[in-house]
Amino acid sequence: PSAPAPRDAEAVPAASSPRRADAPPGARGAPARAVVDEGRFDVVLGNLHSQTGHSDGGGAIPGCHGAQEPQSAAAGPAEAYGFALRHGLDFLLTSEHNHLYDSSEGTDANADPEQARTLYSSGLAQAADFNVAHPGFAALYGMEWGVIANGGHLNILNSPVLLNWERTGAGDVIGDLFTAKGDYGALYALMRQRGWLGQFNHPAQNQFRVNGKPLAWSEDGDAVMALCEVMNSSAFSASVDEDETHHSFYEDSCNRMLEAGYHVAFSSNQDNHCANWGASYGNRTAFLLPQGTPLTPASLLDAVAARRVFATMDKGSQLNFTANGHIMGERFDNRGALTLSVRFASSSGRSVAALDIMEGVPGRNGEVKPLPGVSSGDPTIAPSPGAHFYYARITQDDGRQLWSAPLWVNQLE
Repeated sequence: PSAPAPRDAEAVPAASSPRRADAPPGARGAPARAVVDEGRFDVVLGNLHSQTGHSDGGGAIPGCHGAQEPQSAAAGPAEAYGFALRHGLDFLLTSEHNHLYDSSEGTDANADPEQARTLYSSGLAQAADFNVAHPGFAALYGMEWGVIANGGHLNILNSPVLLNWERTGAGDVIGDLFTAKGDYGALYALMRQRGWLGQFNHPAQNQFRVNGKPLAWSEDGDAVMALCEVMNSSAFSASVDEDETHHSFYEDSCNRMLEAGYHVAFSSNQDNHCANWGASYGNRTAFLLPQGTPLTPASLLDAVAARRVFATMDKGSQLNFTANGHIMGERFDNRGALTLSVRFASSSGRSVAALDIMEGVPGRNGEVKPLPGVSSGDPTIAPSPGAHFYYARITQDDGRQLWSAPLWVNQLE
């Protein structure tokens, strides 16, 4: 069992560190015990954004330098899950571009819709088969919906059907279900009706328009969009030893969504297009599962829905954030003082160089700012009446960062 977490945001002793970052690739065993929450949870780490030969990913290494021609690479989902497992990940989502199932960057008027549907179904089957054969690993198959120009990419994590706006020359949808290109309001409504969960991918501030307004809140969108990518390593990296140096950050866009009223938590992924799923850098999306809960797609999606997650640039570090005993991701009413507690641990001896606790107001559409005067992990504050959100951001002594999920607090007095 893990040792009690320290009072302040400091590294814990090596004896109570999480699973070592240099563990042999593919070493399974039990998930890492969370050492930042006094043993209530296990931590699982993985990647929720990658492509295979089912769309424009899976490029062979060496030789891969970017996105592939649609469906030209031999490596599919099963190969991706196997690679991720051997590299030590606990889960992988292969998120294929929804509009490339006709093997075309444009629209193939002569495409076979049944072939597209069959390919998507085969991806779901490969994930299911891999989960049966490899308990303790969660293989997920989904889609990356949308286009970047005048749109925005988002992942649908658990759709059993292929969505598309493209049609053949005969008017048939190249997929299972028609969704209008760029109509995010309608997509959110469909996702809510079907019980699907989503992630905003590498968000830009002019994307995800609803009624013409970028990054706009909608009730349906708030119900289904659980995650927002805060930092990604290069989508076109061919690194297999986690030394990719090109990184992109999206905290400002995610904060605008939080200020608009979205209840999104941060994720950090790799958007792999080469056959290096999870290996381009040491960044991970990390979920907390109740201690002893088997890792399955269902238990992972439960953690997504609960926003029980942190994003990290260092797979060997852990972060937890609580307020008056409520764990990150929760929404609660509060009376009186609010004690915000940050816990950090590192398996490689990293320490905290800077701690920021960020504060915002959902629905204000204003600016998220750090609480002033915070230098330790247990500040007590007196929030003004009304709605607030808070999250913790840690910068390690090597410059790598971690982000907690927010806590949403309705201050009653």
